[in-house]
Amino acid sequence: MELACRIAGCKAVVPAELTQENFCPLHFTVSVEQRCADLRRETVGGAPDEGRREEIVRYLGEAGKTLAGVATGNQRLPDELKARILNTFLTLMNLRENMERAVARQKPMADAANRSAKV
Repeated sequence: MELACRIAGCKAVVPAELTQENFCPLHFTVSVEQRCADLRRETVGGAPDEGRREEIVRYLGEAGKTLAGVATGNQRLPDELKARILNTFLTLMNLRENMERAVARQKPMADAANRSAKV
């Protein structure tokens, strides 16, 4: 039995790699892009704490693995969707880089604050 995408009005088939998410490949990429945009906004103001960073990194890994499964799965994908999947991979990688840069910026500021507190 083929599952249909959970987005209202979408009749696309859900591939086996996305049965847990219940999205078609297009709507899965859209949801990942939206989540990345939300996470990016969250991390712009400053680096998240270590626990939150671990959650974000875990999400990035899981989304990337799922996306890789969709990209290499049995379902034939149109070229436009292949391009969108590649763009979504880039979004995941950019979010990870941006988060690491925010952490790197926080570290020198924290070190400087510690040094001035000791003086």
